[in-house]
Amino acid sequence: MYDFEFVKPSTVDEAVAALSSEDAQALGGGQTLIPTMKQRLASPTKLVSLLGIAGLADVSEADGVVTIGGATTHAEVAAAGLGAISTLAGNIGDPSVRNRGTIGGSLANNDPSADYPAAVLALGATIVTNTREIAADDFFDGMFTTALEDGEIITAVRFTPPTAACYQKFEQPASRFALTGVFVAKTADGVRVAVTGASEEGVHRWAASEDALNTNFSADALDGLSVAADGMIADLHGSAAYRANLVKVLTQRAVADC
Repeated sequence: MYDFEFVKPSTVDEAVAALSSEDAQALGGGQTLIPTMKQRLASPTKLVSLLGIAGLADVSEADGVVTIGGATTHAEVAAAGLGAISTLAGNIGDPSVRNRGTIGGSLANNDPSADYPAAVLALGATIVTNTREIAADDFFDGMFTTALEDGEIITAVRFTPPTAACYQKFEQPASRFALTGVFVAKTADGVRVAVTGASEEGVHRWAASEDALNTNFSADALDGLSVAADGMIADLHGSAAYRANLVKVLTQRAVADC
């Protein structure tokens, strides 16, 4: 490692002020940032911890809306009894990762194989920051890119519980990241299907499957559909065609298990 300043503010306002310094970086659970710093792929001069700020690690439900604080760990989400998103959180990484990593950190990093982006997009959630509210459809902007501006902090994620939901993941055995993952959510506004781990563009919705499932919410409704391999990730773990096929297979499994 190298020398850097570490600050642990007690309020969001203090954190925002600290992040105004040049080359300052917000630190959630550090599951991505710390390894990249060790490899000299990132070199912030100041780390601003978001842990310990009152209210950022709370999970609550009021007036039919679930709110998850941005600094809530995967383990805490897993234990919150929130259905499919809790199941998803309970299968992220290993116990060490789940007890350190946070939902806000995962969403801000927007790894193309991360699990939470699929859940948030499928649930039609709202990402709340210190300055505004961003609909999930407007938040993700390609691999490792989001609508967040410099110094903007995710304070919470809000969503209306779906009437049915399921997440299916074909995981890379070593990292437990999603080689491909599909989150299906049936809400009052219709069915939403979000895919992670498969596309070079990052998390995205599969519109054709949503149209079919809104007419007939069953795995059979997807029989006549196919996913193009164009634009899919191809690496040593699987070809583009392999991932394209996984999208359909996992969507059918998710619908069957809803």
